[in-house]
Amino acid sequence: MINLKKNREFQIIYNSGQKSFGYYSLIFFKENNEKINRCGFVVSKKTGNAVCRNRLKRLFREYYRLNEENLKEGYDLIFVAKRTAGEKFKTLGFEEMKKDLDRVLKNSKLFKK
Repeated sequence: MINLKKNREFQIIYNSGQKSFGYYSLIFFKENNEKINRCGFVVSKKTGNAVCRNRLKRLFREYYRLNEENLKEGYDLIFVAKRTAGEKFKTLGFEEMKKDLDRVLKNSKLFKK
């Protein structure tokens, strides 16, 4: 996995990519012409304090790390935490986040067969 870092890269995906959303998260994705996936993880300051934002990003990264081989290759992905995740971050477990992200990625057809 390569991380997306530049604002320009994020803007291209936001503006010309597709999006799919769940209860806790929103995923923007766009096909790139490479053989690898590139990821970005976004948690707005409106979502919560620094502890909350960092925990949500860690949950996203761990989910991606465990499911990287199940995802189609050649996509740029941006995982965005919604405010509902921030409100519930103290009790939000990995399993609950995993169920939400599984449903979102399945709806957007990003899983391999």
